Amino acid sequence: MVAVRRATAPLLLAGALLLTGCSDDAPAAPAPPPVPVVTSTTASPTPSSPSPSPTPSPSSSPSATPPAAAGKVVVLDPGHNGGNGAHPAEINRPVPAGRGQTKPCNTTGTATNAGYPEHAFTFDVAQRVGKALADKGIKVVYTRQDDTGVGPCVDRRAAIGNDANADAVVSIHADGSEAAGANGFHVAYSSPPLNAAQGAPSTRLAQTLRDTMRTSGFSAANYIGTNGLSARADLAGLNLSTRPAALVECGNMRNATEAARMTSADGRQQFASAIAAAIEAYLAS
Repeated sequence: MVAVRRATAPLLLAGALLLTGCSDDAPAAPAPPPVPVVTSTTASPTPSSPSPSPTPSPSSSPSATPPAAAGKVVVLDPGHNGGNGAHPAEINRPVPAGRGQTKPCNTTGTATNAGYPEHAFTFDVAQRVGKALADKGIKVVYTRQDDTGVGPCVDRRAAIGNDANADAVVSIHADGSEAAGANGFHVAYSSPPLNAAQGAPSTRLAQTLRDTMRTSGFSAANYIGTNGLSARADLAGLNLSTRPAALVECGNMRNATEAARMTSADGRQQFASAIAAAIEAYLAS
């Protein structure tokens, strides 16, 4: 998903769809990423003064208290899809985008200079995030189940979060800015809000994602937004959401250093760990 998409908007040439960045992210107008348990032993009580074995309290067991976020619902939205490029007519049809706008159903997404595609990156990271959350008892819903399909359209992605009554919706993307030296992550949220969920809840989700990405060693974008946050009025998935929602651009795929991190399995795990930790922190707050 590219923040500066003006140069990479989806183009149809002779019926073919060219590789584009995240067109749903393009600004509406030009704008200036068991240790062993050691059990101590105690002397057995003497026969003359037997004492009953202590009854462990429920709180002494780590499993007695479930994680604070257990039972919550999180919708993960990995951007784009692997089959989009082969179906230009389908993904270019206009769909509602909120605020009286329409946008193409979806786009192909961007890629590294070496050709590693955004749709593969986002799907892999989303699966890693989902596993970490599910291990904590959180119900995870995905907007797409594989990386070979088409769509779903941006309005349908928002509807999945709404229908799930999600406690948080997080869209996962990567940018494709061609600006010299452009690097870093940023988190977008709907502004001005169109409903209560897009107000304080979504802003807090975005801020928690931003703060956790920073403390996890990622740098905020130097070419868009302010301090890692980007208020947007033109993103369909955010405009149409009635649940707390935010979109994280993990970094710039056109930057060599960030591309190397995104291409690496270890790097993708780092992104996933940060996003999962942020979601857990938001749900527990």
